[in-house]
Amino acid sequence: MIKNYFKIAWRHILKNKVMFGINILGLALGIASCVIISLFVIDELNYDRFNTKAENIARVVFKASINGETINEAVVMAPVAQTFKNDLPEVLDATRLTNLYNPEISYNNTTFRDSKFAYVDPNFFSVFTLPIIEGNKINPLEKPNTIVISTKEAKKYFGEQSAIGKSLRLDNYDRQYTVTAVMEEVPRNSHFHFDMFASTEGYEAAKGTSWVNSDFFTYLLLKDGTELRALESKLPELIKKYMGSQIDEAVGVSYAEFIKNNKIGLFLQPLKDIHLRSGFINTTVLEQGGDIKYIYIFSAIALFMLLIACINFMNLSTASASKRAKEVGIRKVLGSNKKQLVVQFLAESIIATLLAMGIALVLVFVFLPVFNTISGKELDINYFLNPMAFFTLVVLTLSVGFIAGGYPAFFLSSFTPIKALKNKFTGVGKNKGIRSGLVVFQFVISAGLILSTLVVYQQMDFIQQKELGYNKDQLLVLRNSYLLKENNLALRDELLKSPSVLNIAQSAYVPAGTSDVSMSGVFLEDTYVRRMFTYNIDEHYLPTMGMNLISGRNFSKNFGDEVNKVIINEEALKILGFRENAIGKQFQRDTDDGKQLLTVIGVVKNFNFKTLHQRIDPLLMLYNPYGGLIVRTKVEDMSSLIEKANAIWLTFKAKGNFSYTILDDSYNQQYLTEQKMGTILSLFAVLTIFVACLGLFGLVTYTAEQRTKEIGIRKVLGSSVLQIVSLLTKDFLKLIIISFLIAFPLSFYLMNKWLQDFAYRIEISVWSIFLAALLTSIVAFLTISFKSLRAAIANPVDSLKTE
Repeated sequence: MIKNYFKIAWRHILKNKVMFGINILGLALGIASCVIISLFVIDELNYDRFNTKAENIARVVFKASINGETINEAVVMAPVAQTFKNDLPEVLDATRLTNLYNPEISYNNTTFRDSKFAYVDPNFFSVFTLPIIEGNKINPLEKPNTIVISTKEAKKYFGEQSAIGKSLRLDNYDRQYTVTAVMEEVPRNSHFHFDMFASTEGYEAAKGTSWVNSDFFTYLLLKDGTELRALESKLPELIKKYMGSQIDEAVGVSYAEFIKNNKIGLFLQPLKDIHLRSGFINTTVLEQGGDIKYIYIFSAIALFMLLIACINFMNLSTASASKRAKEVGIRKVLGSNKKQLVVQFLAESIIATLLAMGIALVLVFVFLPVFNTISGKELDINYFLNPMAFFTLVVLTLSVGFIAGGYPAFFLSSFTPIKALKNKFTGVGKNKGIRSGLVVFQFVISAGLILSTLVVYQQMDFIQQKELGYNKDQLLVLRNSYLLKENNLALRDELLKSPSVLNIAQSAYVPAGTSDVSMSGVFLEDTYVRRMFTYNIDEHYLPTMGMNLISGRNFSKNFGDEVNKVIINEEALKILGFRENAIGKQFQRDTDDGKQLLTVIGVVKNFNFKTLHQRIDPLLMLYNPYGGLIVRTKVEDMSSLIEKANAIWLTFKAKGNFSYTILDDSYNQQYLTEQKMGTILSLFAVLTIFVACLGLFGLVTYTAEQRTKEIGIRKVLGSSVLQIVSLLTKDFLKLIIISFLIAFPLSFYLMNKWLQDFAYRIEISVWSIFLAALLTSIVAFLTISFKSLRAAIANPVDSLKTE
């Protein structure tokens, strides 16, 4: 019996190759999209879960609101780890990590600067699962000046020799480290990636007792079953106990007085949440993480793509119902019951789904590398070789088969024999509303995705075109030129001889890309105001960056010593309350040597030195030239200037290799996540509307077949092709309009929520909605017209001769 079901199903498929091919294509695209997005979502959700103790690891973070300044930092104070371990019985262990930027590491007179270096506590490898494959596997960092390196670094420094016992020199700080162990590479789905972990034993900063300065990423290993919120409730007392007196000393008021108007606290973040739920200041995170909102968005797209594919299957199956009406009637006359017919049609559905799944997996195999390029991922289809994943795929296939084939099966099997043999079955009218509703659902998703894609691209264009307060174009950043030491300024002088160069500044601070980050506590008449960002610059910085002074003057050697002078931005002007007459006003900033009195000599127009996700913060600009060079060029093509800079670099025989960045590229890199989202959204918007149009094609086909004789009679009585096309299309265009009324308000709301992540953003315009409606309508109309025209131009004799 079962064999017979599949044999008949296969014969039916061969008789209807075109319709079946369209059906399979839509289903395959839906399944392939769902599989690819599922791989993306699974990869994002699996960050840091390779750690065997991941369930019990939490990171300590710092959040505060002080005098209007909102602070969200992933780093905390040096004593936090040991204090929590001593004072909180729920804490089994605590470990810390702090990274070192641009280390200069040498071995046998060869210096490397591309290693990622971190200091960690000796117990770090007992908390995190980073397998050691050679050397001391128990306590490799117990002694001072010891280091664990990755297999890649071991090969880079020592070739095929064993790394154990070898010494590496950290030139930046004139320290020697002995390699005690070699570990596997840090897994790709980790929130940090370092090549070298040096012991904090003997590292002076790790012994700090300050509860005011935050420098360390701190992780707690908690007892099984520890409730984080309950543990957090104990932290305010610890803050009061250990931080209170230091706040009094730093700010000048008692802790009790301080917290009346300010909020300050330490909080716990589960390790598994770090990648997707951070939201901390970029300068205090180890790597740029993901965003849980995108997981929700892409999961919804995967689900909708699958649903749309199933809807297509239903519509296209019921569209061919009239062709199978006599078959159903004859089967029922010959004794087939409804159950047998349902099984027959479900068998056809499952065959179709299995074929679609096979095609879908081929599509995934072909297009997954393309998706990886777009998303920046390294997704692998081999994930489905995992027994559990393969089982899930099989269940998904069967589920899709039953969901997609269930409605057509019960619909077709419900025909009464006599009416089926006369092509006068009654299921049509009452099912029309269901099919129309399914088309509306499809186009709600399609139109919504198109509007969302337009909004993302408009926001990205806004980011490109926004007036930033500086000119990011034609700026060449030679950040590592400081390695030339006394020859750094010689390089500057040589480059200034080039006709392509307009100006050159020396500073380690740039408003986009890799930059030094400094903050200072600011006091006005000994009253603490708030922390402010600090730039150390020279007299060429403002003209090189294209920044504008709104009052006062720039730094200049003509005015003698500029050390205690400061240029502030408009936001700092507002917070300090100087209004328009700021020049000559004084305030203090906190330094390692005590408070420094500063005199305002200029006010610079606000410029975005952080991403457009965040509002402009107050900024102090001090005269303290150090770091690399920033070059303002005349020409768009920088290649010749870069070649010249490299050639000059080589003449100085510097230890490191020449490197550079273009500020415009660094700026764009800050919005890579949003750019990827826009590309992925546009890709799936196109796929969604394509698959939706297949469903619309099915419904038009169904309607045209039901009204074949009506169309023939109308043509005989004189109706034109245009009138018949209008007759067939107007009902469908009504459905499209209904879908717009649902899709656009929903998308408008959701995209406004997304835009709230940007402090500077566009407003969704009526024109965006109009354009999304126009694009959707054009595609839908072309789909409808194709089938309607074929029906309208058909010979009426062919449709009437069987009457």
